[in-house]
Amino acid sequence: MTAHSTPGATVLYDIPGPQTRKRHLIYGIVSTILILALVGWVIYLLFDTDQFTSDKWTPFEYKGIQELLLRGLGNTLKAFVYAAVLSLALGAVLAVGRLSDHRPVRWVATILVEFFRAMPVLVMIFFIFVALKVQPLPALVAGLTLYNGSVLAEVFRTGINSVERGQGEAASALGMRKTQVTTFVLAPQAVRAMLPTIISQLVVALKDTSLGYLITYEEFLHAGKLIASNLDYDLPFIPVVMVISPIYIGMCMLLSWFATWVAKRQRRNPKTEATSVGPAQPGTLMSEAR
Repeated sequence: MTAHSTPGATVLYDIPGPQTRKRHLIYGIVSTILILALVGWVIYLLFDTDQFTSDKWTPFEYKGIQELLLRGLGNTLKAFVYAAVLSLALGAVLAVGRLSDHRPVRWVATILVEFFRAMPVLVMIFFIFVALKVQPLPALVAGLTLYNGSVLAEVFRTGINSVERGQGEAASALGMRKTQVTTFVLAPQAVRAMLPTIISQLVVALKDTSLGYLITYEEFLHAGKLIASNLDYDLPFIPVVMVISPIYIGMCMLLSWFATWVAKRQRRNPKTEATSVGPAQPGTLMSEAR
């Protein structure tokens, strides 16, 4: 394996030769044909089982069905927003606890994080709903918050620890307290560095809101289940899946796009841009900033 220097990057693999490029082209063509064949076979099965007949798609024309889906989608987004905000807050608190200089605080935070990370989220939701006799929405939000908050705590802690140690020491030398160093110096850099991981965990929280239908919370999947189990419409399970799945995928993609937009906006923010410093002038101790 050899390294070839390229402008702005180092390539740690050999440049493909003519034979290798030809093989890659053949592999790509064969893979594309196989994927198209698989998609065609699935579509054939759907047609063969009458999944595209008008009877199975008629329910979506009714205003009552449309309102049911919209109401379920709204409930899903409501649960997600509550769980996301509370998970971020809980994760920040537990991360600070794990980084505390006080051993008892650090131990308690570690126990909570490890316990809630190890517990299946569905078990926590059921326990809160059944044992504590909590309403479906608070039970769902609480279960999602405890699980995702504990995971985000480790994400925040890892991000803070990844920041160069000298930055925290420099801030402390300027007289900043540890809470100020963490809040104003380490945390912003940690969030920017770990933003993709944070968004990935929020996507998990968004998808896990579908567990609410198991405790009778009327979210999006619950609405789809009611439609799919209706005998009057010949059990339109596949059409319901084909309607609901793209919406879930679209919401996750929108969340990822929002994270990318925030990251680009932060990079363009003049407050976060580095200042260009010129060479020191004769007779001066410091160079002039441009």
